[in-house]
Amino acid sequence: MLSLYDVSIPLFLRQLRNMDAFLEKGASWFAEQGRPESELTGARLIDDMAPLTGQIQRASDSAKGVAVRVGGIDHVSMPDEEVTIADLRARIARTIGLLEATPREGFDGKDDAPVEVRTPNRTMTFTARDYVLGFALPNFFFHVTTAYALLRKEGVPVGKMDYLGRVGTEEA
Repeated sequence: MLSLYDVSIPLFLRQLRNMDAFLEKGASWFAEQGRPESELTGARLIDDMAPLTGQIQRASDSAKGVAVRVGGIDHVSMPDEEVTIADLRARIARTIGLLEATPREGFDGKDDAPVEVRTPNRTMTFTARDYVLGFALPNFFFHVTTAYALLRKEGVPVGKMDYLGRVGTEEA
């Protein structure tokens, strides 16, 4: 039987690693093109959406929110101060470290536990299962996909396999 840990933490880890790799590719490509990195970190799909920095920060927050709200680990503050690709990659690395240290047992028996998410405008209450499956995972993938789309929009030569990463049991 799959647990909330199984359907969240491994997915977050894989996609954060993939995102780190496509960010590295983006930084290298921008350097080769002689373009300032700030054009990439500040890129937006449209004015009312967060730039690349915000997309990475929200993906990080979504993943660590599951570890804290459902897995029961202590909250780790990650202020949104990233400016460079190196800063963003360091945040991804910190998030990966936090998720790797999240014990599977912290998720046991939590499917129906209440989870509260407070935003500046409202408070949302879920069961842990509904929070993970209906809010946190879709939110995480929205921000990762948007980050990927921003790289594509800026001309970075990334493709679907950069987004998906290594799949199945194929050899590297």
